[in-house]
Amino acid sequence: MEKLFAAFACAVLLAACGPRETIPAAPDYSDATMWITEDGDPDGTGADVFYLVSTWEKDWTDAKGRPVHYADVWSPEHRDRMAIEINGVAEYMAPGNRFYAPFYRHTTIDAFVTRDEQFIAERTRLSMQDVCDAFDYFQASRDKSRPLIIAGFSQGGMAVVELLKHMDDKTYSQLAAAYVMGYKVTDEDMASCSHIKPAEGESDTGVTICYNTVKDEKYVIPIIASTSIAINPVNWCTDATPAVLHDSITVTLSPEYHVLVVEGYDGSEYKPYGDFINVGDIHSCEPWLYSECIQQNITERAQAWRASKND
Repeated sequence: MEKLFAAFACAVLLAACGPRETIPAAPDYSDATMWITEDGDPDGTGADVFYLVSTWEKDWTDAKGRPVHYADVWSPEHRDRMAIEINGVAEYMAPGNRFYAPFYRHTTIDAFVTRDEQFIAERTRLSMQDVCDAFDYFQASRDKSRPLIIAGFSQGGMAVVELLKHMDDKTYSQLAAAYVMGYKVTDEDMASCSHIKPAEGESDTGVTICYNTVKDEKYVIPIIASTSIAINPVNWCTDATPAVLHDSITVTLSPEYHVLVVEGYDGSEYKPYGDFINVGDIHSCEPWLYSECIQQNITERAQAWRASKND
């Protein structure tokens, strides 16, 4: 009778707690399905670009009704959504370079909406491990005589920061630049990682480029853009010298808030997600608004890295 009662109590407790969450199957980075790649460097004079996609999934349920808080890299639908961004970025990062972008079990947007730093750090641990596994697989097979570029947007920008912490000194010596687009680099990040060195101009190497875009400083989102470093990707200045983009957009870095303040561009094509992003900030523009500047700068820093190795 006691065993029966215990079993009944356990069943009631499980029912009250609801269904347990499901973790999607881990990626296998030896499987070409897990990658989007493009060789735009037939002459072998460019860089190897490792790109990390942003957040494309909301919480969802599996076939048994269990909640899932991560993208499923084995789902064609999930990969197709991630591919929208990856292919768009490849259009300007791949020419002249070899481009590699892994699918990973990125954490759903629901975690970030909480604005709870500790919760986000815990939830994204699995996602960041996928990123490190993908990078290690990529790094093991690539030509180490080529300059390395790592870049990512939003959650992908977070992943760039984690990769800088993950890589050893030998790998770091191969780094031409790291681009953290639409995410933050904190004092704590820099204190814990000697590989994070803020860019000071347009051609220094082994550096981290970080930026976030707002219409006004009051729209800074601390969970994303409360950053300790920033540089203007239009004029590559770290002060408040304004730059003109596309003849009509003025981009000015706020040294106090470490964000880019734009005039002449409202980002209306990017719809708000609740009251979280694209509400005064223009988060979704980061990989696209400055694409020509980033494309040119990848070439500039890759060439500077090669020159430094020939000195």
